[in-house]
Amino acid sequence: VGEQVLLKCSFKSSSPITESLLVDWTYRPLAGGPMETVFHYRSIPHPTTAGKFKDRISWVGNVANGDASIAIQSPALSDNGTFICSVKNPPDV
Repeated sequence: VGEQVLLKCSFKSSSPITESLLVDWTYRPLAGGPMETVFHYRSIPHPTTAGKFKDRISWVGNVANGDASIAIQSPALSDNGTFICSVKNPPDV
């Protein structure tokens, strides 16, 4: 709580990394409920502009190195839940 947390995500692709590569991070609260997109990357990072993670997520990945990690600033116990990283690099998924 209070210290930046790193959510690691690494990937491998049999296709060359291009500007078509997509990274989506989604979150589901521990108590359940709907999934919510908290981060999107396509050529440039697009942190969420709404919801509980607004202005708290930063891109720390490097897709050229197979890294799609993000960091969350000022985490709280209420942020506990499931975070899912999805990487698509057409035509490879």
